[in-house]
Formats: sequence, C-alpha cells, structure tokens
Amino acid sequence: MNSEAKSLFGVKGKVAVVTGGGSGIGSMIASAFVQNGAKVYIASRKEKQLQDMCEALNKKGPGSCHYVVADLTTKAGCDSLAGKIKEQESKVHILVNNSGASWGAPYSNVPEKEGWDKILSLNVKSIFYLTAALTPLLAKDATSFDPGRVINISSVAGFLSTSTGSKLADGDMGLWSYGTSKAAANHLTVLLSTTLAPKFITVNAICPGVFPSKMTAFGIKKHGEDGLAVGNPFGRIGHPRDMAGVALFLVSPAAAYVTGNHVILDGSGMHSRLKGNL
Repeated sequence: MNSEAKSLFGVKGKVAVVTGGGSGIGSMIASAFVQNGAKVYIASRKEKQLQDMCEALNKKGPGSCHYVVADLTTKAGCDSLAGKIKEQESKVHILVNNSGASWGAPYSNVPEKEGWDKILSLNVKSIFYLTAALTPLLAKDATSFDPGRVINISSVAGFLSTSTGSKLADGDMGLWSYGTSKAAANHLTVLLSTTLAPKFITVNAICPGVFPSKMTAFGIKKHGEDGLAVGNPFGRIGHPRDMAGVALFLVSPAAAYVTGNHVILDGSGMHSRLKGNL
C-alpha cells in the first residue's frame, strides 16, 4: 500500500457533500476538497451564496463544485437533498454535516420555536436524517481500507459547563440550546460510528473553537479577532488552513481506521481556560 504523502492524504476523484458549504467552516472544507481534486456538492437555503461559492471554487479547481438548495431543519428536507444527490451520483465518498445555527437569549426568555426547536432540528436531527439517507451511497463499494466518511461539525461548546459570559453573545445572553445541541451531536457521532462501522463508514466530529463564520461575526465585529483570542495560548482564532488540514486528514486514506472520535480544534483554548478565554 502506497504510504507517500500525496497518496496517503489524497482525495482526488472523491465525491463529497458539504452542508452549509456556502460560507464559514463549510466553505473552508469545501474549498480544501476542491483544491485537492474532489467533486463537491454544497448545500444550504441561500442560493445566491451557493452560486457565488461554486463560482469561486470552480475557478480554483482542479476539482469541481456544485450546489443544491436545501432546508435541513426537517426530515423531509434531508430526504429531498439526499434524493437530489442520488439523481446525480451513484456513490458518495464523503459527507460533512456542517449546517448549524445558534440562538442567544436571557435565561428567563428563551423562545421555544427559535431558541430550541430550530437549533436542535438543524444541529442534531439533520445529522441523523441526512446521514441515514445517504448511508447506501456511502456504503457502496466501501472497504475497511477505503471506507465511506462522515464528519460532523460540532463545537467546543459541547464540552463547556457555562452558557453565559461568551464574547460571542451580547450582555446576559446565554447559548443554552447551542451547547446542548453540540453535546448531543458529539454523542450522536459515537452512536453513528458504532452503527456504521460494519458497513465500513467512519464517523468523526470536529469540535472547533472560534473560526470566522456567520456565528462568530457578532463577536468579531465587537471585539475583533485579537479580542476573541485573549486567553488562548496560541494568541489567535482558527484559520481556514487549520480546518482544511483536519478535514482532509479525516477523509483521506490516512484516517481509514479512525472513527468515533472528537477532534478539538482550538489551540488548547478550551483545556487551558485561561482568564479572558471564551
């Protein structure tokens, strides 16, 4: 078996689906795959954003980028996206469940529909239903040395014991449902990994700290990237290359035996928990 770096970490010719791929972390991952020769489908609700991202990534190549408009807050939406992918592809090698949302609110006034139902539906339920719907394509022709791959984008928030005081939210706003949803996503990752291992499909989670995205835009605008990096031992927030490297590893031949893991990607910010850290 070829252990040269180009082969060991290659994704050329692979077919990938990246939800929430029009911006933020999803676009970082989609870009990494396209630049390394994969055929990538990105999906979200915002068609213009998807169009712009596809145009930008196709200019980079050498892989290709395509888009599907989808609302993943319901099982029907997940099934619809999977159906559209199945119309185009008989095999999917990689699924990145990245679509997510957050909601900040005071403890005594968290709206049920927007604050809980939508967050849990998108951040947890969609992972299950979309993975289940695409399992036949991920499992097709998979082997123990070339398995199908699923990456769930979680967050360090799934491990934190406090919900308020984050620089990513304003005043007394707490991210009650967001942290809960990411803890659930972490556990669902393990459940899916044991369920799908006999089908030769790996399932892992990436748990980022602060990266540039729609979710962190408020904090970056208010405090700046340097302000959000206060207390982080590395003295900075995450960079697209940081995300790209971990994602490429988890879907490459190098990680064919890696499953059921949670990769914390935050420069040791969560574990260090220094004064002023998020």
